[in-house]
Amino acid sequence: MSYLSSRQSKQQKTLSDMAPLLSLKNISFDVHRQRLVSNINLTIGAQETISLIGPNGAGKSTLVKLILGLLTPTEGDIVAHHHIRLGYVPQRFSVPAILPLRVKDVLAQADKRRLSATERDYIFERLSLSSLLSRQMHHLSGGETQRVLLARALLDKPNLLILDEPMQGLDPDTEALLYAFIDALPEFLRCAMLVVSHDLHWVMKGSRRVICLNKHICCEGQPAELAVTPAFQDLFGHHYEQPYVHKPHACEHHAPHEV
Repeated sequence: MSYLSSRQSKQQKTLSDMAPLLSLKNISFDVHRQRLVSNINLTIGAQETISLIGPNGAGKSTLVKLILGLLTPTEGDIVAHHHIRLGYVPQRFSVPAILPLRVKDVLAQADKRRLSATERDYIFERLSLSSLLSRQMHHLSGGETQRVLLARALLDKPNLLILDEPMQGLDPDTEALLYAFIDALPEFLRCAMLVVSHDLHWVMKGSRRVICLNKHICCEGQPAELAVTPAFQDLFGHHYEQPYVHKPHACEHHAPHEV
């Protein structure tokens, strides 16, 4: 029921040689006697990319808030590596028109010691931010806002980047730009990623590990093996079937959708 930190090792090792960045152990969360997520067990390793999918009301955003420490589990523990550094891109972000907040003000809040000037310039160039720096945040389009938020998260050089449906509601060109950027992060930005996505085509094409959530973990595995499980097909139909590899862990019952 607490957000814990792993004990510091006596010897300095790289993150990839050590315990997982994050471990969720038997996590459940209730609100007003309603269980939003139940018995979640999940580990995230260094530089691992995980896609989290599920229907509306499945508890995806609740799980993200638990990982970020914005919510406290009703049951279970979240164990974080002592070197964990989180980056977060929310699903939606709005700035009141009365608040004078420029793009460069948002980006200036990042720790300039984490990346070199050349590395920062790379992010600005790839996300086409130079022309936006003097603009007010509340004047930006949805796609421009998401590019700024992604840059802001990366400027702190996280080792775990959480993207909570960052493409929702964006135009196809912006979606393509952001997906291409995420898919090809340079070495200096490489990190573990947890991507909550509604885009099954992208998830099933590009992910190595997919977790299907419907208040509990219904099934998980590689896309080719996941698509043929009854739990996946019950939720998403048979449109993403791929050649069967081997049977991943899957539950035999399904929680009802949230109202």
